[in-house]
Amino acid sequence: MSELKFRAERVSERITRIYAFSSELMYLVEGDREAALLDSGSGIGFVRPFVEKLTAKPIKVLLTHGHVDHAMGASEFPTECVYISQKDAYIYREHCTHEFRSEAFLLMGEKGISITENDFTPVVPIENYHDLAEGDIFDLGGISVEIYACPGHTKGSLVMLIPEERMLLLGDACNGYTFMFQDYSLPIEDYRISLIGIKNKLEGKYDQALASHGNGALAHEVISENIFLCENLLKGISDKIPMEFRGDAGWVASGTAKPGHGNIVYHPDRIFSNK
Repeated sequence: MSELKFRAERVSERITRIYAFSSELMYLVEGDREAALLDSGSGIGFVRPFVEKLTAKPIKVLLTHGHVDHAMGASEFPTECVYISQKDAYIYREHCTHEFRSEAFLLMGEKGISITENDFTPVVPIENYHDLAEGDIFDLGGISVEIYACPGHTKGSLVMLIPEERMLLLGDACNGYTFMFQDYSLPIEDYRISLIGIKNKLEGKYDQALASHGNGALAHEVISENIFLCENLLKGISDKIPMEFRGDAGWVASGTAKPGHGNIVYHPDRIFSNK
């Protein structure tokens, strides 16, 4: 087994940010009775022993969406403890394979680290996990996690509010480099509707937005910024900066966005809805 080591830092007294190896971040929320792991990494290296050193409480695993770098470490935990939107089954099935995870690690993983077959967590069908949907609330004892839907990046993308800490985990649903250019993402027109929905529902409920990549920090106004970019794209306004990722080509909407502020990578043929 390779020397794959996770590391952690405190966000607050009850929330810990965990760093993995392919740019992904996880968050451990610890209540008086239970703990919740928000996202689980890529399933390369074993995060469960690391998390169990941070808390002795029973752990629920709540996944923002079905991508490789967010959902695949969940297979280390009992299936009855794992929750994910079943709307993301279409992408989870592709991303859970050893082949896909290996390619993702080579692309996004820390340089100089090698992996072997023994570093992979098992493959677990998404149907073995509980469905996770807007309106679900997990009371951990003195602190809770509330679930809101934000389809766009994937059909089942979710954001998670921790109201007692006034923090919002946006996953990949809205961030400083929001991927919206793959053929499985929703059109920009539909994504804008999703963003307006969560903006209205969460207005005044959080002070800090948490990211799933980078240093974990996002501007509070990132949702509004992405709404603005969506509206510009619908008007044909964009900086049109070419970008390619895993063979998929897209355009970056803003060439002047500051780190941690809203930005969208889109495909020009996937702006308007076909409804």
